[in-house]
Amino acid sequence: MKTVEKIEKEKITELKFSKKEVLENEVEKKRRNFELMRAQALGNLLKNKVNITFETADEKIYQVSTTVWAVGAEYVSLKQNLFIPVNAILEVD
Repeated sequence: MKTVEKIEKEKITELKFSKKEVLENEVEKKRRNFELMRAQALGNLLKNKVNITFETADEKIYQVSTTVWAVGAEYVSLKQNLFIPVNAILEVD
């Protein structure tokens, strides 16, 4: 497994993302969507943070601790007008 590097959410704008889907099967994708919706509810109702692990275009793995404000079909919206493509997210916890 690749090393996971912790990153501050403000640094996300410096990263490049690929259009490639990082998860291989439908069960993993459904679980990711469920966890993103859960994270959105936690963020909006309780202001709780979650850890989002994601992959960039250069195939590096990062993890950010943040509040999820909104989940769309293609992007997850974080505080300070920051976005992570859904297809780049490996895990939410």
